[in-house]
Amino acid sequence: MVTESAHEGKPVFLCDICGFGYEERKTAEECEDYCRTYNSCSIKITEKAVYIPEKPKIKEPE
Repeated sequence: MVTESAHEGKPVFLCDICGFGYEERKTAEECEDYCRTYNSCSIKITEKAVYIPEKPKIKEPE
């Protein structure tokens, strides 16, 4: 489930798995789907990030 937050006064949609933030909810959902499927981040998706956490973290699959 993507979380909506704010970064530098603008709305950002965060991938709940790795923490990267995107301008569009759809991109955050794609990131989350990729992270969940491969337990890793996609460079193609994360290059669109407008927020990058200091320590990206992939949660262990449940």
